[in-house]
Amino acid sequence: MASAHSLAAVSVLAKQGTLLPSSSSSTLHSLRSKLSVFPNLRRVVLKGAAKAQSKEAGEVSPVVGGDLFSNPKHLLLPVIDRNPYLSEGTRQAAATTASLAHKYGADITVVVIDEEKRESSSEHQTQVTNIRWHLSQGGFEEFKLLERLGEGKKATAIIGEVADEMRMELVVMSMEAIHSKFIDANLLAEFIPCPVLLLPL
Repeated sequence: MASAHSLAAVSVLAKQGTLLPSSSSSTLHSLRSKLSVFPNLRRVVLKGAAKAQSKEAGEVSPVVGGDLFSNPKHLLLPVIDRNPYLSEGTRQAAATTASLAHKYGADITVVVIDEEKRESSSEHQTQVTNIRWHLSQGGFEEFKLLERLGEGKKATAIIGEVADEMRMELVVMSMEAIHSKFIDANLLAEFIPCPVLLLPL
């Protein structure tokens, strides 16, 4: 068996297309058992479950992973894509963050990240408006908004800095950011000092 030192993170993949309600004791027991194999790891990258969008209403369904988290009170939602109307993955992450915040009575911090300066301020404002709208659909009118634009830093490093400085307890993001090469999955456990919930596409 590989040592904890050689493992950067443990990924727990729930069955895609299913939700993990808090009442599903057998599923949660199975997931907890998998996590307990590596009790000494500081960071666990958790992969949530379920597709992002309702086909009929076009609304985004949140993914909530039962009681896998230790009652986090400070949630970080990184927005990395440049789509002013938000990508499917970002909309899913926003919906899930709002649901988790309701479940645990947590606050939400959004950090908008772009390595380069944005030429169009109108597109940026449209994106911020859409972030606000999607979180308000989850019942959150008030949240902290940070902007880290044009610094030339990698998004993973910025997320780690913000999570560390603001003492975040959970980062919620989509696997879309990894597939799009905005985030290096190998660096997640290196830079981010708290658990990361990765949502599948």
